[in-house]
Amino acid sequence: MNQPKVKYSLSNWDLATVNPNYKTWNWKDLFCYWGVNVQSIIGFSLIASLYTIYSLNTFVVFFGTILGSILVYFFSNLIGKPSQKFGLPFAVLLRSSLGYKGAKFFGLLRSVVGIFMFGVQTYFLSKVIGYLIRILIFSIDNSLLDQDIFLTFLLGLNIIDWASFIIVIFFQAKMFGVGIQFNKKLINISAITVYLGMIFFFFVVFLSDVKVTSTAFVEIINFRNFLDINNLAPILTVTGTIFAYFSIIILSFGDYSRYVKDEQNLKKGNLSLILNLIIFSFFAVFIVVGSDTFLNQKFEDLDRIFTNPTDIIGKFDNLQITVVVLFFIIVASASTNLVANFIPSQYSLINFLPNMLTLKSASYVISIIGFLIGVFWLTLLSQIGILSFIDTFGSFFGPIFGLMIADFYLVKQSNLSNKDIYSLETDSIYYYSRGWHIKGVYSLVLGFIFSASTIWNSNLMFLQSYAWIIGAFVAFITYYLLAKK
Repeated sequence: MNQPKVKYSLSNWDLATVNPNYKTWNWKDLFCYWGVNVQSIIGFSLIASLYTIYSLNTFVVFFGTILGSILVYFFSNLIGKPSQKFGLPFAVLLRSSLGYKGAKFFGLLRSVVGIFMFGVQTYFLSKVIGYLIRILIFSIDNSLLDQDIFLTFLLGLNIIDWASFIIVIFFQAKMFGVGIQFNKKLINISAITVYLGMIFFFFVVFLSDVKVTSTAFVEIINFRNFLDINNLAPILTVTGTIFAYFSIIILSFGDYSRYVKDEQNLKKGNLSLILNLIIFSFFAVFIVVGSDTFLNQKFEDLDRIFTNPTDIIGKFDNLQITVVVLFFIIVASASTNLVANFIPSQYSLINFLPNMLTLKSASYVISIIGFLIGVFWLTLLSQIGILSFIDTFGSFFGPIFGLMIADFYLVKQSNLSNKDIYSLETDSIYYYSRGWHIKGVYSLVLGFIFSASTIWNSNLMFLQSYAWIIGAFVAFITYYLLAKK
């Protein structure tokens, strides 16, 4: 008797289970992965801002940062293990808890947020490129920038801005759409390069006036009021802020963990996040404080201190140093855009249209939409509070995480069927109700209500940093109670 054929139309080469021979990532690669996620302009500004917000209270910010990174470590191990074990990307793994149709549409939310942030990050990256172009033109002839061609604007962008933006979009589309093995090399090179750049930037600041900067550095290394109960609330706030920064990244971590050799390398590599944050925080704070001291502002007015590295380097009257540091900023921004936004969006898009899209074609879709977002960011999108909508979309991510963890560890008992997860047949264990797992959808929506309420309800906004965790917990409990029956 002939066996019925299984339809694998939910799969393509890019979504397929990773061959064990291609599981080449080790803990060193994950160190670089987490390094790239930390090394963004936003990350630099966030860390530096936390120290200024809390009046350079080293203990509060440092301890809160460590606690936040421990939470990220814990959750990354949980979500990373099933993908590492079965070689599945996030969007495919999601079929187990939501059905293949539920995974299509709810997984697409990751692409929505990722593509939007890709466009915005690309816009700011193009501004740095534009800065370099202006430096080059100015060095040739300082009167050239006064020409009419450079003073004509379209959609808030002049010809240099347009050229910079097109260059950045084209470069990212060509470089990032190649595949994970090439991108792995980019991630590793970028992480090491950026740390070398931060060391260079640090010594530029430190050597500007050794005596003055040394005194400033000593002053900020303090653990005053170490046991003060009043430090508890700020520590928890910093913890939540750090976790919120990584919350979107955690959800789609399986897109990377599926290439890791074994669970030991996974846990060891994720542990490096804590080390990355310690290293990065050290350089970020000392660069900010040292620069402020060098500029003879003595960090007396903490609200006015520059925390953006581009703004800081713009104050240095040294063309060579400015160009070198801007190069490192460009590398950091592009690599973060790749890891946090581009690759996760690729897989979620492909999962939505598995028979139509590949990594290359998905990269073109992301680039085109990102181009439009970046172009209209200055004139339209930044003016209408769209980040609130992005936060709302992001409110689904915690609940998605919660139900995935409950499904894999408690309901499925850490077992999955690679055959069924790619099948459209009605006898597939993941077919559920015409491709929808209603219990999973219900759990997700309930978790979303609790998570989104911290954003839209003014009385609950003090919990916003923990919206992800709240949503994850509600969805986790709800799904377990419903699905275990």
